[in-house]
Amino acid sequence: MKSDAADDKSVRYALVTGASTGLGKVFAQALAARKHNLVLVARSEDKLATLAADLKANYGILAETQPWDLAAPGAGQRLVQRLLQRNLRIDLLVNNAGFGVQGEFRKLDLNRQLEMIQLHNTSVVELTYLLLPGMIEKRSGGIINISSMAGLQAIPYATLYSATKSFLTIFSIALEREVGRHGVKVVTVCPGRLKAAPRGEQPRDAQRKKFPGGEQAPEDVVAQTLKMLDDGGGMLIPGLVNKFANVAQRFFPRRLVAKVVGKLSRPKADEAV
Repeated sequence: MKSDAADDKSVRYALVTGASTGLGKVFAQALAARKHNLVLVARSEDKLATLAADLKANYGILAETQPWDLAAPGAGQRLVQRLLQRNLRIDLLVNNAGFGVQGEFRKLDLNRQLEMIQLHNTSVVELTYLLLPGMIEKRSGGIINISSMAGLQAIPYATLYSATKSFLTIFSIALEREVGRHGVKVVTVCPGRLKAAPRGEQPRDAQRKKFPGGEQAPEDVVAQTLKMLDDGGGMLIPGLVNKFANVAQRFFPRRLVAKVVGKLSRPKADEAV
């Protein structure tokens, strides 16, 4: 259904991917509290509708829902086409959608791993490339890319996950230097393990393991991210343990770090192999 605000060129929206659960849902709630209008994107239409209704009722904002599977080829481009048709103008893009699978690369389903590349990398590039010109034209706007500590080192048994997050981290940091002079702020977020979502909200393929340094509250990560956005952008590694680990691993050869991490991350079924 088309809203009256869609024809108002002064109305701007924040687009949040993976908005139905976890970190994306917390981003949506925090932005709504700041009076941002929202475009909520995820696969679950029912969860998006419920969230949008709650945010509109509690914060008096506009909240549009766009049920999309961004792991499908070309999904980012088709989503932007839909936004243009609806005259929904985006001034903040939160690339949050993601998932992870754990196991030996050669044994994991190939199509599932290709979906990970599409979701973490290709759709992010598509959305950023197509929405960035509007921000540059206005000389304002922001992009938040949710990467991971996994993107700062090679992680055996999460081989493709760490590789996709590495791509996202490098892409995001480089983009920040390109677009800053045009008034667009970019925040690259590399959290460690986040506290589990409530039962029924865990992402597909989620696997819980002990994580050095404990788990971080999504609310804390979102608060720190939005503060960094307010301060002009940059790279955020939440948590002192994560900051220390990032600095410490630079003093060791990458192959040695991968060997140590591989012993910690190897699935129990493979430990005797």
